[in-house]
Amino acid sequence: MLDRSLQMSLNCPPYLLVRQRTLCHKRLNPVRSMPPSSVILHTDESGQFPESRKTCNPLIASLSSYDGPLLSAPNTVGILGGLSVDSTLNFLRKLVHLSKENEAKCMPFVVCSDPVLNRELSSLEMSSSSLCSRNEPSQSDHTRIVENLRSKRVFLKKSGAHCIVMPCHISHSWHDEVFKGCSVHSLHMAECVARELKEAGLKPLEAGSPLRIGVLATDATLKAGFYQEKLQIELFILLLYTSWKKCRQSSPNLMGFEVVMPDKATMEHAVIPAIDALNRKDMEGARNLLRIVLQVLLVRAVNTVIIASDDMRDVLPRDDPLLKKCIDPMDALARSTIKWAQQAADEGT
Repeated sequence: MLDRSLQMSLNCPPYLLVRQRTLCHKRLNPVRSMPPSSVILHTDESGQFPESRKTCNPLIASLSSYDGPLLSAPNTVGILGGLSVDSTLNFLRKLVHLSKENEAKCMPFVVCSDPVLNRELSSLEMSSSSLCSRNEPSQSDHTRIVENLRSKRVFLKKSGAHCIVMPCHISHSWHDEVFKGCSVHSLHMAECVARELKEAGLKPLEAGSPLRIGVLATDATLKAGFYQEKLQIELFILLLYTSWKKCRQSSPNLMGFEVVMPDKATMEHAVIPAIDALNRKDMEGARNLLRIVLQVLLVRAVNTVIIASDDMRDVLPRDDPLLKKCIDPMDALARSTIKWAQQAADEGT
């Protein structure tokens, strides 16, 4: 039902998807008294329910006249869509699938997706990752996108979200600006990846060499630098801890770390052409170029490659051997979201 409800709404104006559970038997709130469901609530550009539009849907009618939050569970998650509805839908599927794997109920969530924001982010990525047009986006473009993201963040908070996530790589370029001064908890996708890598206890592939982590993404995401920054922070903490342990063991062989990205030649002759091929629907060409990029990174003795692009990730078939050496940041974000929701539910009971 979740997939069907989402697919029916992908081409709609800005919308809100609410997943809820019956929270109590008392009819204190019109939302709480409804049966569990996934509902699409259409909003206008300001994020409000249009009063002039009549509807026979009792839930939408109730919410239109209700001033409180849509959901009140302490583990409600707000999902701020970004580059595409496909990415948002993919993240929701991961949430549901991973929740089932952990034998846990999927948390209540609210999804906000705006086609205007989709187009702005897509245009920014294409202008940065195209051989035909690689001009730097203007500061006004950034400001407009940040303001749009902030308005969606405010809307999700008012809807009852106690934690907000953005299943979109490029949106994290302005994560700190979007959530500055926000009292609602947020999860940063790059921090989730870095934390899992630190907990994995990876070791360098070559003796005496640093621990290397590869990052493959669009030009815009790489230029933003947030994956490199978060990895370096987490790996630096790991290095300090490792150094401390080895010093206690009187061992002089301390290891460093390194974040490895495609060099300029690889970007110009393989990564960007792969994205262009993908935009032309040349899947075979994109697939061959992406394999070359991954092999170039792996030859540099990286432990694993973070594919920070849904389009690139989906190019290769799921059984491709190269993917065994890669990490999907959406998986890390989904696992961290589920972990937060479970902890919030436990603390709220």
